[in-house]
Amino acid sequence: MTISAKKRIWGWMSFDWAAQPYYTLGLTFIFGPYFAVVAANYFLGQGLDQEAAGASAQSTWAFGQTCAGLVIAFTAPFLGAFADNTGRKMPWIIGFSLLYVIGAWSLWFLTPDSSSLMLFLILFYVGFIAAESALNFINAYLPSLGTPEEVGRISGTGASFGYWGGLVALIIMLLLFAEDAQTGKTLIGLDPLFGLDPSAREGTRAVGPFMAVWFAIFMIPFFLWVRDNPADAGEVPKMSKVWGDLKQTLRNVARRKSTASFLLGSMFYRDALNALYAFGGVYATLVLGWGTIWLGVFGIISVITAAVFTYVGGRFDAKLGPKPVIIFCILCLLVVSTVIVGMSRTQVFGVPLAADSMVPDIIFFVCGSVIGGAGGAIYAASRSMMVRHTNPERPTEAFGLFALSGKATAFMAPLLIGVFTAWTGNVQLGFLPVIFLFLLGLVMLSWVNKDGDRAAWSAS
Repeated sequence: MTISAKKRIWGWMSFDWAAQPYYTLGLTFIFGPYFAVVAANYFLGQGLDQEAAGASAQSTWAFGQTCAGLVIAFTAPFLGAFADNTGRKMPWIIGFSLLYVIGAWSLWFLTPDSSSLMLFLILFYVGFIAAESALNFINAYLPSLGTPEEVGRISGTGASFGYWGGLVALIIMLLLFAEDAQTGKTLIGLDPLFGLDPSAREGTRAVGPFMAVWFAIFMIPFFLWVRDNPADAGEVPKMSKVWGDLKQTLRNVARRKSTASFLLGSMFYRDALNALYAFGGVYATLVLGWGTIWLGVFGIISVITAAVFTYVGGRFDAKLGPKPVIIFCILCLLVVSTVIVGMSRTQVFGVPLAADSMVPDIIFFVCGSVIGGAGGAIYAASRSMMVRHTNPERPTEAFGLFALSGKATAFMAPLLIGVFTAWTGNVQLGFLPVIFLFLLGLVMLSWVNKDGDRAAWSAS
């Protein structure tokens, strides 16, 4: 049966819709903040004061993201090279999908009084690693979905579609499951669905099974409509050949100024962006004292802006190319990061506030909107820019290198945040490294050719 081009694109985009809840619900708005509360309570029980317990909770979360980033960074290029040699991406996607479901479902078992923080940190990041690794193979299909001019629009539309999926999932969780820690009620004042016990935070913990079921259902279009090209199929290569091909690709990258500069620059700015995603909810919980309801409203606004501006960014990408979109987004995120460092519950850049002031909450709502909008657009535009720097003969390996550039220093931002937080004993000052990473990424983009290196790859 011949699958139409339109079905292939919709099938490809269904991964973004299916996987986005792990980031929206898991990493940022539901599980991440819940883990921070459980961890902070644990450290309080160990004798730390409130501020030190919060800093320790953030450091623990940072440690998990650091380890996950290292695993992704050093496996992605090798897995990509292996897949390109065999011509088969689908078996890897199936395998990582199973790990995603297992990692997500296991989060149900983190109870409010749990001391098994490291176990659930590992389980959460098993699912996260699976989502990121599967995404590398998904992205490798992108060059085959359209012309270089069309790819920016397709990438932006797919990422926007994913954010809308995250929004729908978040609204369902907030309306029907996730309970406020104080009232035990959901956002609309209901008891959690299915008789889940609010006192045991079962409504919030249901985020794990919910993400697992959501993913399993909405990956069906992908598996129905996306296929490997049979003409690319080959025998399983020897590891020496895979390693040899990968080393040759790395040598080629080193000789191409634009490709090397883009990969290095994206290494810094994507690391900083991922830190904002991973620690945004934790910051709101530990610094501003937000509960589930406030976080939920914040999440809804952030995801809506992400969906809208990612779509708009894709249209600007189609007209202007991805580089101007990336630069504009980095500038926006630099401003937001500076505000986060300079703000607390009681002051904004040294200006004291009344104890009941809503100014920090309003500012952080605006910051969340900018992070969502600029973050979504920069992700889609970076994916489009990578296509312009991709060897058409080896797309999976190229996106493995793209993953490496996004994760090789993925330990850096969480590690520096953890170190700065522990050193200063202050959650806000812990975000200072994010500013430096965005600046480094912006500098590296000055050497990136807006049209990429694809012609050079084809000629080699």
